[in-house]
Amino acid sequence: MNMPMIHDAALHTLIDQVRNAASEGRQLDIRGGDTKAFLGGARRGEPLALRQLTGVSSYEPTELVVTARAGTLLSELEATLADAGQYLPFDPPRFAPGGTVGGMVAAGLAGPARAAVGSVRDYVLGMTLLTGRGEVVTFGGQVMKNVAGYDVARLLAGSMGVLGVILEVSLKVLPRPKAVRSLALEVDEANALALIDGWRRQPLPINATAWHAGELLVRLAGARAAVDAATKQLGGRGLEQEADQDRWAKLRDHRHWFFEPKSAQPTDAGALWRLSVPAGVAPLEIEGDTLLEWGGSQRWLRTRTDAATVHAAARRAGGHAIRWSGSGPASERVAPMDATVLRLHRQLKHAFDPQGIFNAGRLHPDL
Repeated sequence: MNMPMIHDAALHTLIDQVRNAASEGRQLDIRGGDTKAFLGGARRGEPLALRQLTGVSSYEPTELVVTARAGTLLSELEATLADAGQYLPFDPPRFAPGGTVGGMVAAGLAGPARAAVGSVRDYVLGMTLLTGRGEVVTFGGQVMKNVAGYDVARLLAGSMGVLGVILEVSLKVLPRPKAVRSLALEVDEANALALIDGWRRQPLPINATAWHAGELLVRLAGARAAVDAATKQLGGRGLEQEADQDRWAKLRDHRHWFFEPKSAQPTDAGALWRLSVPAGVAPLEIEGDTLLEWGGSQRWLRTRTDAATVHAAARRAGGHAIRWSGSGPASERVAPMDATVLRLHRQLKHAFDPQGIFNAGRLHPDL
C-alpha cells in the first residue's frame, strides 16, 4: 500500500512559491502552527505557510497506521486516534495550542516516554516532501520497508525543515495501555540515577521517569497485573489519576515551573540547556538547577555557566548540549560539528535543497 499523493490547489501554490524562490535566490521560512518558533537558530526568509494542507488522508485502526497532511492540527489527529483507543506513544510536546503534524515531525521532539517507546522517527513509516527544486517526492509508505542507503523518511524527523517541506506523513500508532499509574519517591539525583539504572535491568513496565528537586516520578504503563506488581515492588507514593496526568502533561509541554523562569525563577537564573548523555552517567558537575528525563539520558540544566563549559561537560560525558533558551551568540547554541559530519550534512542539504532556500541556520549555524 503506497502513501496517497496530494493533488490540489494548496499544493500547487506551494510548488509555485518554492520554484519562484529558488529561481530568484530568496530564502523561505517554513511555518505550520508557529508553536516552536523559539527552537533553533534565528528565522530567516519569507514565510511559507502550510496550514492550508489539512486533514487525515487515511486511517486504518486495524493496521495501526495513520496518514495526515502536514498542516493538520496535532490535537485533531490525537482526537481521531483517541476515538479508536489509540495514540502516539512518543508523547509529542505541544508548547502552545495550534501545533501541527508537520511541525511535530520536523522538530523531532518526544516527551517523557521517549526512553521506553522510542523517538518520533521510530514511528515514521513514510513521507511526502517538497524539495528545494519544487519537486514532490515520496519516501517509504504505509508499511515499514527497509531500503538501501538512507532511510529518508526517518532522516527528515528532527531536520527542522532544512531539507524540504514535509507535506504528508504516515505514522505508526499503538493501542492505549490497559493500565497507567505513577509513583513519587523522595531521593537525591545520584540515587535517582542509580535506582533507574537498576530498574532498567529488570522486566518492569516503566514508561517514563523524571527527577527534579529531590523527587523522582515514575510512570508505569501496560497490563494491569504487571503495573500492580511493579507498584508493590517500587514503593513510593501513588498519585491520583488526575494529578498523575497533569504532572506528566506539564513536564511534556514545559509548563512545569522549572521551564518557566519568568514566573517561578529569579531573573538571573541563566540559560536553559538540553543535554543528551548516556543514561548511566553520574550527575554533571555544573552549577545550576537540573531536571532529568528519559532515565537520565536527557538532562535539562538552567545555569549561568558559560557555553564553552557546558559544551565541554556534555562532551566529556559522551553526549552533547543545545542551548534551548536564553541569550548568547548563535555560534554558542550548539557545539561545532565534526568536519566529516558537517560534510555529510551539507551533502544531504545540497541533494534536497541545492539553492539553500529552506530554513537556513535553524538546525545548525553551518547549514
